[in-house]
Amino acid sequence: MSLAVVFSRAQVGVQAPQVTVEVHLANGLPRFSIVGLAETAVKESKDRVRAALLTSRFEFPARRITVNLAPADLPKEGGRFDLPIAVGILAASHQIPADQLSGLEFLGELALTGGLRPVRGVLSAAIACQRARRGLITAHDNACEAALIDGARAFRAGHLLEVTAHLNGVSPLPQVDVPPHASDAPLDHVDLSQVRGQAFAKRALAVAAAGGHSLLMIGPPGTGKTMLASRLPGLLPMLTDDEAIETAAIHSLVHNRLDLATWRRRPFRRPHHSASGVALVGGGSHPRPGEISLAHNGVLFLDELPEFDRRALELLREPLEHGAIHISRAARQAEFPARFQLVAAMNPCRCGWLSDASGRCHCTAEQVQKYRARVSGPLLDRIDMHIEVPPVPRDVLSKTRGGEETSAMVRRRVAVARTRQLQRQGVLNHDLEGDALDRQSALSHASHALLDQAMDRLQLSARSYHRIIRLARTIADIAGCDAIEPAHIGEAVQLRCLDRSPRA
Repeated sequence: MSLAVVFSRAQVGVQAPQVTVEVHLANGLPRFSIVGLAETAVKESKDRVRAALLTSRFEFPARRITVNLAPADLPKEGGRFDLPIAVGILAASHQIPADQLSGLEFLGELALTGGLRPVRGVLSAAIACQRARRGLITAHDNACEAALIDGARAFRAGHLLEVTAHLNGVSPLPQVDVPPHASDAPLDHVDLSQVRGQAFAKRALAVAAAGGHSLLMIGPPGTGKTMLASRLPGLLPMLTDDEAIETAAIHSLVHNRLDLATWRRRPFRRPHHSASGVALVGGGSHPRPGEISLAHNGVLFLDELPEFDRRALELLREPLEHGAIHISRAARQAEFPARFQLVAAMNPCRCGWLSDASGRCHCTAEQVQKYRARVSGPLLDRIDMHIEVPPVPRDVLSKTRGGEETSAMVRRRVAVARTRQLQRQGVLNHDLEGDALDRQSALSHASHALLDQAMDRLQLSARSYHRIIRLARTIADIAGCDAIEPAHIGEAVQLRCLDRSPRA
């Protein structure tokens, strides 16, 4: 009777809990069983492991083999346990030394030839391995990803034979060095200076970037709404090391290979309007992150907002407030971070040409109201800014390019404003709540009077009241002012155009 213990990692949300792979060989009729709440793909590893061992010229024990994946109540999925199961069988049958296993963890799917294939979620596993002070052996395509973690010991292998040679002390696996620093600079071909005109919309983008505010742009087709939205990531400061790792860990859950050339850039996600609620916020029987989590620390752009399924849009309300999404299923739960900046765009009416000077719009007031009613009032109330983006005059389009403010110039101002906020209150203005908002946004008598006047005339909700104050605080920070002046309140009110028109 022989027993071997190998360490690996499961995947639950963004966490990678430890899984102890216990392999037991006993006398009796040959049988191979896997226990420990293993789903179908894990149970199928029996055939992959058997073929990989035989094609690698190892002896497959003709005994009663029991593999226990502990803890037994933790769901296990995917092919990530192929490699630790194979190593456990070899150690239990004394084909490799078992005393080399305690300081290592194994993660990888096996091909029938014994080759190692990449798996999802390696970055989360590498973080957990580093905290447990163990090395991680994984596939070539995953090893550089694991090496991104400071202090992690990541070893790359292309074949099961390379892993066994390392454990036998014959040919040590190379420890992967930290990969070259990825580019965190915004893409050159999406600069703000390429957008002609639209000075007011550009100003709104700068305010959104400085305070972390959400933005809705309303205008006819061809006015540059999508161009403006795609420029927002270039106005944001570079990701910190912690933010970059946190964002990359989420993307690692949905991709077998992390793009090491772009992992430090802020994500920009733009799902199609046919996306379901699960695609937007995440879910499934085995919870996976949705678009809001893939946009974590970046920008989520929803073009043609009223064309999205209304029930899917309503799911955004809670993540917009709390910066996370908790997914509950009968058998399992998962929580994913979702601190994103929402930028949305929509036409003013179904045909898109409402108020156009050509008079081509023939939508009735009832049709316009019905179109806008596809986006609920509570969701619109949670969007900090809504602005109109009018058509660009022909003379502005034909004017020779030059003198336009670049993304780098705006990004410097945004960085200064964000630094002021973080030094003063520890969070961006968008996240100010309760007493903290009252302390950091005290209004002068004149500012208070102007805001009260706007509340009375526009019949604003309490949520709109506080959002105007947050916007005014950001505008003051961009201007370098400690106090909120009436001009800041006035501009904040101008940045919420739906408060000044009939609600859908």
